[in-house]
This record gives sequence, structure tokens and C-alpha cells, in this order.
Amino acid sequence: MSGQKSKSTVPKSTVSVTTSRTSTSNATQPRRRMVQNYLVIWVDGNIDENSEDCRNTLEQLRTVVTEVSICTTPAQCIQFLNEIIDEKAFVISSGALGQSLVNDIHRMSKVDAIYIFCGNKARHEPWAKEWSNIRGVFTSIKPICESLKKVAHECDHDSIPMSFVPKQIVAEGTAGPDQKNLDQLPPSYMYSVIFKDIILEIDDDDEKSMNTLVKFCEKQNISETQINKFKLEYHDRSPVYWYTKPMFLYAMLNRGLRSLDMEAMCKLGFFIRSLHLQLEQLHQEQSASFKKSFTVYRGQGLSKEDFQNLNDSKGGLLSFNNFLSTSTDRQLATIFTPEALERNPDTVGVMFIMAIDPSKISTSITPFAMIETHSAFPQEQEILFTMHTVFRIVEITQTPSNSRIWEVQLNITDESDPQLAGLTKRIKEEVRGPTGWHRMGKLMLEVGHFDQAEELYNELLQGASTDSDRTHIYPQLGWLKDDQGKYPEAAKFYEKSLEIKRKTLPEDDASLAPTYSNIGEVYHNMGEYSKALEYYEKSLKIYQISLPPTHPWLATSYSNIGRVYYNMGEYSKALEYQEKSLKIKEISLPPTHPNLATSYNNIGVVYNNMGEYSKALEYYEKSLKIFDISLPKNHPDLAYPYNWLGRINRNMKDYSKAL
Repeated sequence: MSGQKSKSTVPKSTVSVTTSRTSTSNATQPRRRMVQNYLVIWVDGNIDENSEDCRNTLEQLRTVVTEVSICTTPAQCIQFLNEIIDEKAFVISSGALGQSLVNDIHRMSKVDAIYIFCGNKARHEPWAKEWSNIRGVFTSIKPICESLKKVAHECDHDSIPMSFVPKQIVAEGTAGPDQKNLDQLPPSYMYSVIFKDIILEIDDDDEKSMNTLVKFCEKQNISETQINKFKLEYHDRSPVYWYTKPMFLYAMLNRGLRSLDMEAMCKLGFFIRSLHLQLEQLHQEQSASFKKSFTVYRGQGLSKEDFQNLNDSKGGLLSFNNFLSTSTDRQLATIFTPEALERNPDTVGVMFIMAIDPSKISTSITPFAMIETHSAFPQEQEILFTMHTVFRIVEITQTPSNSRIWEVQLNITDESDPQLAGLTKRIKEEVRGPTGWHRMGKLMLEVGHFDQAEELYNELLQGASTDSDRTHIYPQLGWLKDDQGKYPEAAKFYEKSLEIKRKTLPEDDASLAPTYSNIGEVYHNMGEYSKALEYYEKSLKIYQISLPPTHPWLATSYSNIGRVYYNMGEYSKALEYQEKSLKIKEISLPPTHPNLATSYNNIGVVYNNMGEYSKALEYYEKSLKIFDISLPKNHPDLAYPYNWLGRINRNMKDYSKAL
């Protein structure tokens, strides 16, 4: 009718964060899996991939960077760079191609470092020195690999996933359920909250999980030497050691959390939990050292976009969504230099100054510990915090010595803070599910991260051992396919769920109603209105038996049937069912609830098609009044009532109002 569906809310969460649904999905192109935040592009017109020299070079490069792509022309390299979305690229170019290539790519922010790999160093050094982002001219691959280790570490350090929550949104997010409060909250923050719950729920067998992770790594171009070392020595070392060691684990975890790579996160879950538990244990052992407040430091580069988000969130929250490495030594924490900032004009240098008051946090929620005796780098005076450590952003000031370096004062907080506890509670209430992984999947579907959701649910389906597990997963895959417009696939998943349920449940069991409703929705979307009506009526019949007469799910059922009759051109029946839906909503919902506005709009549409324009106008205006109160000014749902108001005024020949 109006374009706003009234689907069953039972299998689908009702969290109001759908504004980015279509823009964040990429249903047409499969995602290329990356296990690091960076890749190498090797550009040389004379590369012979079958030669032993080439194979040796690639093998050495892949001990540092797993993804190495070969280009034989500058045009191929530029095309490849243009296809990169959020990774950094390290470009290794031959001397012959380098001079023209560098001129074309040196301003690309995604190009983090350039190396000239040639046979005549003296010939190419003079022109190479003119470019600040060329790290050097080399005649062998070994020193390039040594430099890449340092550059890759800096890249990982700077790409720790973060979420910024402005002060106003924190306050709104703790308001009552009838308020517009979570639709502005960054999805990454909600993911981080739910993922931390998942980690604390995990009770997997470490040996089995480690073998699964090893098999996964073997498919990702990760160095065989590193995989074998991890497999053979894992139990001889602590989780902290493996996390701090410069190998694939740290980079894979960082990338997985940043890109929401659900397959990688499922495989790494056991390790993340082990690391969290070790920090808890170390904190208890070191508790005497943390009686008083203290300060730690973390220097890093931020993109201009992230820095603007940080500025906009002053007084609000900053969440570090990976494990957080800090130092008690400010000098050690300073990783950026004027030269580094010169090479990266789109980077802002930030020194986070973090005030830690142990009395303000719960060590079971936010454990941290000194890790010198366990780290692969014991000299760094490092204090490591668990993932999803949250701070309040107190002050942001520019340093007098360099206009591109800023100091950011942060105060640690967690769910011991009533306001933050309220926000976390709201997120968990809005995104329900039998396990943390299911809650994560639901949230992904709500915000339109369809690729990641499908990846996660396929992982869960592979691990499902009972029909009960599968009946939780099939409806979510059905929802995903429905929203992607793949209706036959959606129907297949919903019907699989229905088939399992009907084996053990009576025909009028309440849990069958949402599945009937969802199958009806798929047939409705396919234009098969008779079938849609059949399933919607089955759902309604069960709800009428199992629910009180003013339950919101009954309102949804009536509205669904009304939409079918509308599309069949039976406007009197459409009006009858939409009015039944509205009657329930007026009893069960606050007077400014957006769902009430949707009902007014739907009734207005029916009256408009019946030619009763005055009544249609009355309902459109009621709808718009509520939407204006309950939705942000730029919310896409506001377009519906304005669009219909324009149409109705044209129908009534009131052209001045229509314009």
C-alpha cells in the first residue's frame, strides 16, 4: 500500500535502525575475504609467476601479508586500487614502471606505502627521493619484508575498530520504549555489545575449536610456517603471548571485528574468550597495583572522517571494539612522527590520554592487566584492556607544536554507570534471540548487513545439531532472502522451518503463526495474492485463539490481510481489516507511536483509491503529524505521507497544496 510493510514481528526484531538497510548491503557482488586490513600489490611488467625466483619472492611476502596481488601494468594496479573499499595497500613497483605509476597513485589515501624493487638502485633513487610515501629503493625482497612488518603493524594499530556515540544519543537511548531512541545509535556499537555477550557465553572445546581455526587459516593464504607454529605450540604459550606476537592472529581478529567477517569471528571465538579470561585472572593477581586511579596512553592515526566523528561525540562515548593496547609510558605510546603525518595527508595524529579509575568499573565486565611478563614484546610497559572497553570523551585539544596532532582526554566507564547500563539494557531488549549469535544475526538483518548475516547463519546452520536449532535459523535466512528479493529461496527456508515444527506441534500451536505469516509475506511479494491470503488467514486464526484481542500481533495480522485485499482491488475488505488493525493499535500503543502513523497512512491510501478524498486527507494528516513528532527530519518514512498528501491534493484539484 504505502510501501511500509506490516510483517510479523515475532521472528523479526523491531529495533528501529533500518535507515541504512539498502545502502549497506551488497547483494550483487560476493565479498572478497580478507584476513588482514591491508594487502600488497606487486607491479612489474616482467613477472613470470612460474619462475622459482617469483615463487620465492611471493613466499617471503606472504609471511608478512597474506594477500599479494600481481599486476603487470600500471593500469591494472590503478583499477585494482579503485576497487579496494576499506583496506590499505602497500605497492611494490619495478623501477621501469614506478616513475609513472607513483605519479598516478601517490595521492590515493588507500596507498599506505610504496616500494621500488629494481636491479639498479643508483638509477632510481634520485627520482624516488622526491616522493614522501616511497619507503625506499631496494634490490632484494628481504629488506622490503622487514619494512612491511613495521608498516603492517602500524596499519593494524591505527585500524582498531571504534564506535562513536554522541552525548545526545546516549541520553535518548536510555529513554522509555515509546521514545525514538535507538535508531541513531551506530550499528557497530550495538554489534560490539552483543559480540561481547557472545564471547562470555562460549563454552567450546578448545582443542576442537583450534583445529577448526587451523583448517580455516589453511584456506586463507596464511603462511604454512605460521600455521604450523601456532598448531604445535598453542598450548605452550598464553593467549596474551599469541595476541601480541606478530603473526596472523592479531591481524585476523582486528580485521574480523572491523569488517564483521562472521566466519572468521566464529572461528576465533574460543581464542577471544581465552584472552578475556586471562586478563580477568591477571587483573585479580595484580589487584594490589590497581587500587588507585592512574593514566595510560595510546597514540594512533585516525582518518579525517573518524576524527570528525570523535569531535561530534564530545561528551558522549567512545568504544574500542577490539582488545585495547595502551602504555603507561607516554613516549612509548607516541607512534606518529611529523614524517609519518607528511606521508599520510588524510591522517590526523591523536594521543588518547585515558584516566582509569578502577572503582568506577567492574573487573568482570572490563578486565585489564599489565602483560609485560606474558607479552611477545615485554619491553613496552603495556596494559591490555578487554574488547569493548568504553570511555567518556571529556576533552579534545590541539597540540601547540603540531596542528595535526590532538590530545583526547578519556575517562573509563562501563555498565556500572547507570546511564551506560540503561543503554546496554535497551540494546539487549530490542534484539532478542536464544543465543548471542542469533541476536547478532537479527541485528545484522535489521541494519541491512545481509552478506554478513547470511555468512553467520550459514555458519550456525553447519553447526546446528538438532531440529530445534535449525528452526531458529531457517526463518532468519528466509527473512534475509525476502529482503534481498529472492522470494522462492525465502519461501523454501520458511517452509523448512514449518515442516520441522509441524512434526511435533498441534496445528493450532501459537509458534506456527509467525511462520505462516512470513510465508504469506513472501507470496504477497511475489504477487501470488490468493496464496498470501491463505497463509495470512492461517496465522490470524491461530493468533485469535492464542492471544488476547488487543495484542499487537493481531493488529499486524489484520493489516497484512488488508494489504492483500488492497492489492487485489477489494478496497472495502481492505478498509475493514486496516480499521481492525488500527483499533488495536489505538488501544495498545502510545498516541505518537510510528506504527500508529503507518496504520493511518494505510487507511488513507484505501480511501484515496475508493475516491473518498476528504477522508483520505484526514488520515494522511494524522499520519504525518505523528511521523513529524516521532521520526528524525531526514527519515525516509516521512516521504510516504508527504507523497500521498500531494496525490490527494491533486485529486481534489488543490494544486497549490500539492506543490
